[in-house]
Amino acid sequence: MIRQLKQLLRHGLQVQSPRSWDWAQQAMDWGVQLQGLLFAFGPLAGLLLLAALASPLLIGGWLFNFQAPDFGKLNPMQGLGNMLSMRSLMELLKALAKTVLVGCTAWMVISTQLEDMLALSAQAPEAGSAQHARLLLRCLTLMVGALAVIALIDAPYQMWSHAKKLMMTRQEIRDEAKESEGNPEIKAKIRAQQREMARKRMMAQVPTADVVVTNPTHYAVALKYPENATHAPLVVAKGLNEVADKIRAIAQEHGIVVMEAPPLARALYQHAEIDQEIPAPLYTAVAQVLAYVFQLRAYQTHGGIEPVQPEQVSVPASLDPQQARADQGAGA
Repeated sequence: MIRQLKQLLRHGLQVQSPRSWDWAQQAMDWGVQLQGLLFAFGPLAGLLLLAALASPLLIGGWLFNFQAPDFGKLNPMQGLGNMLSMRSLMELLKALAKTVLVGCTAWMVISTQLEDMLALSAQAPEAGSAQHARLLLRCLTLMVGALAVIALIDAPYQMWSHAKKLMMTRQEIRDEAKESEGNPEIKAKIRAQQREMARKRMMAQVPTADVVVTNPTHYAVALKYPENATHAPLVVAKGLNEVADKIRAIAQEHGIVVMEAPPLARALYQHAEIDQEIPAPLYTAVAQVLAYVFQLRAYQTHGGIEPVQPEQVSVPASLDPQQARADQGAGA
């Protein structure tokens, strides 16, 4: 760059009287001078452009925005608010730090090289140009080093600040959850409606049951075992408290046998699911109940000896929640 600038200066000082009055020639000379300036500063400008394009890659990469500009940012009141923000204060402090650091660096270079700079006027042009280039390079190197120190401090701060801006507040998290998953209140209403629909479907199956086993007040489980079935009895409905009362009422309305067997009712409610077969350990207890129901149905249809309802239906103690809690309490 220094070599190119010397040639441009030498060429510019070579004034020829006839050429100085020729405006077309002057324009050509100016074009040559401009071209020489571009060649002189081209490498430096290219390095600056490369640094400007590559530096964002160190803190996350390029960001392309194709959205329309926000003209609300031209609001002077909003701009005044931005000037008084913490971010603006930090940028001001960084700018002052850069100015002070670069100024101190330049002052140190000039003060230490002052005699050499004053001696440039007494040197030959070739030697003076070379010395001037060395002084300029030294000054620029030290100032770039000072700015590099600021960059090493500023880059981590910018990354931390950017990550902090990306963090959402609690309200933003709730709003995003509403947008992505739906409003919790609406979802709760939907779930309530789904439970109500499932309860209605379950209640509609109660009239098809063969027997309803009760606690007698807290639990109610409706069982179905069709004739010639190749599978275990099915649980068509079950409920607790108010739902149990509703199951008993529907069963009595449709003439379904309601049988009190508290241990079995608790075990079925705890371990059996709706529309699924009863657990294998409860086969014997349920068989006792169904045998009584079928005998009672035959008696009501054909007459004969009235069957006796089983007084005690045996259920494994591990399947009866009440008995299991009692055993745990005794063991403790």
